[in-house]
Amino acid sequence: MIAATPLWQFVMLLVLHWLADFLLQTRWMATNKSSRLDALSLHVAVYTTALGLGAIVIFGAIEAVIWFAAANGVLHFATDFVTSRITSKLWKEQRIHGFFLVVGLDQLIHQVTLAATMAWLLAGG
Repeated sequence: MIAATPLWQFVMLLVLHWLADFLLQTRWMATNKSSRLDALSLHVAVYTTALGLGAIVIFGAIEAVIWFAAANGVLHFATDFVTSRITSKLWKEQRIHGFFLVVGLDQLIHQVTLAATMAWLLAGG
């Protein structure tokens, strides 16, 4: 566990989220997750694994972190299931501003999800 304030733990979670959601997402996952459940499922599996491993370092408490990562994985899947379909449609229609609005909303939902599940985790899981 990293000795840090909840603010720094959350900042570390946001960095971890960026790594897991963007850096570890392959082009194949990104271009196919809107139409193929295998691509979305693989993206979420990679995301959830990275989030879980990173959260162990940030928070310790392995058993509670497993639930934290699992909850985030399920919510990440649900969010991306919807937002990837919307962004795919907007991209095909060249509605670029709308596309980026939805990408931003997707990230806001993920950040709120991380904050809510972190609060649950710190409250005792």
